[in-house]
Amino acid sequence: MTTTAPPVLNPRVIALAHYAARALLESVLARHGMTFQQSVTLRVVAVGDGAIETKNLVDGVVGSLKIDAAEARSVVDELVAAGLLAPDGPSLVRITDAGRQLFEATSAETAPFTARVYAGIPAEDLAVAGRVLSLITERADAELAALKK
Repeated sequence: MTTTAPPVLNPRVIALAHYAARALLESVLARHGMTFQQSVTLRVVAVGDGAIETKNLVDGVVGSLKIDAAEARSVVDELVAAGLLAPDGPSLVRITDAGRQLFEATSAETAPFTARVYAGIPAEDLAVAGRVLSLITERADAELAALKK
């Protein structure tokens, strides 16, 4: 009897998991005319405590998506133009009621997918995966920073 061992965590396994989950999210976002980048950006403001410094938002998006600041600023501008974010004074942005409704709608629509994808995975395995992926992210971020020097 031949048994196949589970794959060892490597860049390909991580990429396949990321793109599979992202495709699920993007299928929901597309129904709302929203991009992945816009969703990530809107989420930062939606889960925060009120208005956020635009520079901090842009820096957070740059750090999360590994895009340049001009591209992140463009995404913020798209969300403002769409009425999902609004300026709040000279340097802050806040989520609008429409932005909050969209964030809540897309979160609610993706929740069942997430529940099914993670169903049955033991909490200990999720904890180990979380620690390992956080360490990989930390090390990759350090390597990326060194390349930019």
